[in-house]
Amino acid sequence: MPQHVMGDKRFLSLPRLLFPSTSPGAENGSDYTPPSSRASPASLRSAHSPLDSCSRPLCEPRAEKHSGQAAREVQYVPAGPQGALCGWRTFTPQCLQVFNTPKGFLIFLCAASFLQGMTVNGFINTVVTSIERRFDLHSYQSGLIASSYDIAACLCLAFVSYFGGNGHKPRWLGWGVLILGAGSLVFALPHFTAGHYEAEVDEGGGVGTCPANQSTECVDSTSGLSGYQLVFMLGQLLHGVGATPLYTLGVTYLDENVKSSYSPIYIAIFYTAAILGPAAGYLIGGAMLNVYTEVGQRTDLTTDSPLWVGAWWIGFLGAGTTAFLIAIPILGYPRQLPGSQRYMVVSTAEARRLKDGGHKAASNPAFGKTVGDLPLSIWLLLRNPTFILLCLAGATEATLIAGMSTFGPKFLEAQFSLSSSEAATLFGYLVVPAGGGGTLLGGFLVNRFKLRGSGIIRFCLLCTLTSLLAFSAFLMHCPNMLMAGVTAGYGGSPLPKGHVDLKAACNAAYCCQPEHYSPVCGSDGTMYYSPCYAGCPVAARIGPGGQKVYGGCSCVLVKDSSGLGNATAGKCTSTCQRKPFLLVLVFVVIIFTFLSSIPALTATLRCVCDRQRSFALGIQWIVVRTLGSIPGPIAFGWVIDKACLLWQDQCGRQGSCFVYQNAAMSRYLLIAGLTCKVLGFLFFATACFLYKSPLGSSDGLEASLPSQSSASDNPTELQLQSDV
Repeated sequence: MPQHVMGDKRFLSLPRLLFPSTSPGAENGSDYTPPSSRASPASLRSAHSPLDSCSRPLCEPRAEKHSGQAAREVQYVPAGPQGALCGWRTFTPQCLQVFNTPKGFLIFLCAASFLQGMTVNGFINTVVTSIERRFDLHSYQSGLIASSYDIAACLCLAFVSYFGGNGHKPRWLGWGVLILGAGSLVFALPHFTAGHYEAEVDEGGGVGTCPANQSTECVDSTSGLSGYQLVFMLGQLLHGVGATPLYTLGVTYLDENVKSSYSPIYIAIFYTAAILGPAAGYLIGGAMLNVYTEVGQRTDLTTDSPLWVGAWWIGFLGAGTTAFLIAIPILGYPRQLPGSQRYMVVSTAEARRLKDGGHKAASNPAFGKTVGDLPLSIWLLLRNPTFILLCLAGATEATLIAGMSTFGPKFLEAQFSLSSSEAATLFGYLVVPAGGGGTLLGGFLVNRFKLRGSGIIRFCLLCTLTSLLAFSAFLMHCPNMLMAGVTAGYGGSPLPKGHVDLKAACNAAYCCQPEHYSPVCGSDGTMYYSPCYAGCPVAARIGPGGQKVYGGCSCVLVKDSSGLGNATAGKCTSTCQRKPFLLVLVFVVIIFTFLSSIPALTATLRCVCDRQRSFALGIQWIVVRTLGSIPGPIAFGWVIDKACLLWQDQCGRQGSCFVYQNAAMSRYLLIAGLTCKVLGFLFFATACFLYKSPLGSSDGLEASLPSQSSASDNPTELQLQSDV
């Protein structure tokens, strides 16, 4: 227990922390002046000049007559005013100091994470189809462009987290945001260097119909525009390099400058901004795609045309400009925020308890500033089983999150017979409140119940178990809509499982091409591959609801009429009764998956030594990306492809999947999701069993430190027992 005793020689052997600041007497209006402050103003200025205080360490031994006593006492010496001011070099105006607080820094850090999420996870995913069409790229090429971000992040994480963790973190963060903005500008560059986009409008007849004597020849036309793939990859590489400091150095800077019980809330707000960024990216990017790519130029193309290319580049120009505006204030923050020194003294007091030689080296202020210390840092982390298990648990969660975020809209589209835009919008309505709310709530609960160490890991264990049970939602599925020639035969006749036959006597008079996939819903409630395969010989007319309606379709049977049926463009509406219950369970899975994200991150910060926190987060991000984020979409995509019923035919080559078997898709996703959740549960359970509070961590000392108010109101001598 801390004891406030002055002048008693019996306590000289205890480490003593002095917090010189405004005296309590001055603050309370009394005339009392402590002995340490009875000096002239001139002597105070001389003793604590900016130059002298900046050149002295934050915690230094007091000069005593007995060296043994001096070794056991620590005096708190605050950084000089120059080192704690907000500004750029000598330009530190007083008006900027109002932002020189953890909350002020959090505002700019949230803006940076919001911008990163909006650009990388929002704009990129929104415009990938447009740049494929504009620059003649294949899907695997656009996939390589998307993966360039994670590749760059993995290559830079160890370097940035190791050297940046022991350097000036705001400067690393500011330069990272600048590089992020440069990447956005590079990504938009091909629009200005590739020339004008010109597309010819097809003035042919009805959609999906053709005379019987017409043949369609596959032409593999190429252009030199595909070389711009390298420019897009360069932009993504810069995005990955610039975003690397955000989720390593940004997190540790917040954790170092606030009380550890408040740290989860600050980090949760930071991550919530990163989650809300993609939502804004989808909205803004989608709106920009409704504008023609050659702004101001008239065109006969419409947004429904397969040749339409929207203004995909506008969002990246805006993101690049905004990044430069955000980086400027971040670069002006000091190495440590004012008032944070009272938390740093914990590391000095704890370091005296370390017995292991490696931890003694890690507690050295000079540790981590040279490449020679890198092997020891890695070795210390590898010897920490709790840290390794938390990394593996994070990788399993990242695998599930990456896979579901990529293919979640496709799952909803197949199950509920929705269009791509409707499925993406519905999935966004699920992810934004569940992901953002779960992230923020997780940090709040850790602070509310004052969870520590093993308690945080038990909370993660409970969240994983709950989401594991909720994953039973994928035991249910909606039946496939009747689709002539795919899930059922023409006229309602049964079709052998796995057998696809789109041709029938009713459409034999037409030269239907499988490349022209344009689903229509017949008036008999059956869906057809295209108007041609539905036997619709005439062009469409615009119906009352603004949809295209095809008449005289020979394959659409109407039982109560002798005439031929009609077909409406688009998929038939699903009547699945399980839709509300399925959506609720998916919402539960998402919210409890994100609910454990901030507590797991906090547990990682608490299970390693203070001086290794940034580097530990960097190593964790490498593991999470390498084992989770990068292979996750690939594994889930491979699993979902196993449920495909109807593939696209591109001149004899297999393209994308048009129709999935709903039962198989749910079953495969259930197996993949349960595998990730069970592994995560086992990793968290083992980490909870093996957790030990690290000797170099401040997790156990926070109760011994005064709060911010008490530190300023009662700056008397604070003595800590050496065996805290």
